[in-house]
Amino acid sequence: MAEREVVVERSGPSALAIIGGIVVVLAIIAAIYFFMMNGNSGGSGTVDVDVPAVSVDVTPDGQ
Repeated sequence: MAEREVVVERSGPSALAIIGGIVVVLAIIAAIYFFMMNGNSGGSGTVDVDVPAVSVDVTPDGQ
């Protein structure tokens, strides 16, 4: 019986490494987007709330 040697060569990154790299790049882009948009929101970031007027009758007690 003849002996055979099988050599398997892997060249280049695997599909899992490529997908992981794409996910990391997208996460970095999203983080940069949120940091940049937080500073440039166009306003002061306040919210106007309508509060009804409250009137309280106070009578001095004479002291």
